[in-house]
This record gives sequence, C-alpha cells and structure tokens, in this order.
Amino acid sequence: MSDTSDSHDNKPTDLKARIKQITQPIVDSLDSRLSAQVDKRVDQRVDEVLKDRLAVIERAIADLDRTVHDLEGRVKQHGKDDKNDKDSDKK
Repeated sequence: MSDTSDSHDNKPTDLKARIKQITQPIVDSLDSRLSAQVDKRVDQRVDEVLKDRLAVIERAIADLDRTVHDLEGRVKQHGKDDKNDKDSDKK
C-alpha cells in the first residue's frame, strides 16, 4: 500500500513540475515583452521630463546671455562717459 500512496502523492508534484516546464517559455516571453514595454515607457517619460527641464535651462541661459550683453553695453557706455568727462575736465 505504501507504494501506491507514494506514487499517488508524487503525481500532483509531478504534474505541477510538468505544467511549470510547459508554461515557462510563455512566462519568459511575456516577461521580456512587458519589460521591454515598461523600459520604453520609462524612456519616453524620462525624455519628456528632460526635454521640459532642458527648455527651462535654455531659457534661463538666454536670459543670462541678454543680461550680460546689456551689462557689457552699460560698462562700455560708462567707460566712454568717464573718458569724455576726463577730456572735458582737461580743457
């Protein structure tokens, strides 16, 4: 009797192992597809966020560039004004 009960007890375990063996390629395929989709969506989202932040940084750099250009113009103008003042003081 023990032989019969042992073989009967092993059948569910063998069946589980067999089902896992059969379904494993399908599970692996689904897993890789899902991973690829998740990676693609994450990459797209990261690209969108970086694009937005880069646009903000580019605008800030453009603002700084304009400000520096304006300040350089003022410094040049101030230097010319000082030179004119010194020249008029000499006369």
